[in-house]
Amino acid sequence: MRLLTLNCHSWQEEDQIEKIRYLAETISQGGYDVVALQEVSQHKDSKIIYDNIREDNFAHLLVEELKKLGSNYSFIWDFSHYGYDVWEEGVALLSKHSIEDRESFYISHSNSIHNWKSRKIVGGSVEVEGESIAFYTCHTGWWSDEDEPFEHQGRELHKRLRDLDRRTFFMGDFNNDARVRGEGYDFLVQKKFIDTFTLAKSKDEGHTVLGDIAGWEGDHSHKRLDIIFTNRITDVKSSRVIFNGENKEIISDHFGVEVTLD
Repeated sequence: MRLLTLNCHSWQEEDQIEKIRYLAETISQGGYDVVALQEVSQHKDSKIIYDNIREDNFAHLLVEELKKLGSNYSFIWDFSHYGYDVWEEGVALLSKHSIEDRESFYISHSNSIHNWKSRKIVGGSVEVEGESIAFYTCHTGWWSDEDEPFEHQGRELHKRLRDLDRRTFFMGDFNNDARVRGEGYDFLVQKKFIDTFTLAKSKDEGHTVLGDIAGWEGDHSHKRLDIIFTNRITDVKSSRVIFNGENKEIISDHFGVEVTLD
């Protein structure tokens, strides 16, 4: 089984359409079973084509590009909050398998679409090689945020993990550096979230952000913010950073993470 997570920084990138095509080519070539995407946006004034999906929804355009390449992926997306006043920003889950038991829920105190710190999780069940596995795509807040502290969001995620009786993956941008002790990463690990990076037989340094980006202004350090957690000890063959200029071209202000499980 192959998994990929990426904070897309969608519609904030130059040459965005070309980068969508490049992402589609990479997904098609990689044959990922499940892809978790964050900062997946659509313009609030664009035409609705079905449900809450507008014609310029990043995930919708990505799936259409995948179809052109002969790769059929389904996706689910939901809107968390407005970004930069005009973008309906959310998270998406893609799979080459059918996605069942679809759900979305807020983990933040706020559930207002007008509050950019509102955080919604999207998840579903995917059957891979006869096993039904739960997947969630996550974009959380910061440990020390005065309005929306990560500890509350982490507790909400833990409630979901605690109630699940099957293998589960929480994939995404957790906005907590795995190198920093006593904050959000350690909080999740103490709550029995298992980092696939630590389980991997083969891995790189794992850094997914190099330097100063939105939300981390003034911090020019290398950070491991993008993580794939699971709830059970799993045989992880490899964990690699992708879209970092070495393993594929850079397409976002975050690099992605790809994990291969035996």
